Amino acid sequence: MEDKQLNEKESLELIAQMIRNTQKKMEKGSGIPFLIWGYVTIAVSLTVWYLLGKTGNPNWNFLWFAIPVIGFPTMLLAMRKKTALPKTYIDKVISYVWIVVGVSALIPSMAAAVIHDFPVLFLVVLLISIGTAITGFVIKFLPLIISGFMGMLLSILCLALRTSLDSILVFAALFLLVQVIPGHILNYKSRRSHV
Repeated sequence: MEDKQLNEKESLELIAQMIRNTQKKMEKGSGIPFLIWGYVTIAVSLTVWYLLGKTGNPNWNFLWFAIPVIGFPTMLLAMRKKTALPKTYIDKVISYVWIVVGVSALIPSMAAAVIHDFPVLFLVVLLISIGTAITGFVIKFLPLIISGFMGMLLSILCLALRTSLDSILVFAALFLLVQVIPGHILNYKSRRSHV
């Protein structure tokens, strides 16, 4: 293929076309990761909340580590089923954002295992909300941006309630807001645009 010099207008149109193509590709099935991590986190949260409330045994907090144990294999299975479309630069950026967010959320989780009264729920919701908002900006999807910023603002509730079991319920509700609802909206939009 011969190299062709693009003028400014052609360059801008090429960039706009790449963004449009990435948006279409991102929307198709892109809600799945949000749904997997959202539902797994909510299920584990409610289980921990219930068991802590019934027994008062703090060892049930180790169940939090079931989130990555269940989430990663489920994601691998789900992503294996997706068609192998070529990865764009924007796809890679989003992957890198979530790798950084995931590791950043894992670190306070490990710290909470050894530091009493560590505000882990607040930090995890804040980090996941930031990742959601960034993803929304990258793919230009307003529901992700809005839910990400709402999650950031409302994460303060987990900090305010950190000594109460109610903070776990707030945490679960925020994952519904930040992950599950936008995941369903993404999938709905994808189905409608591909009909």
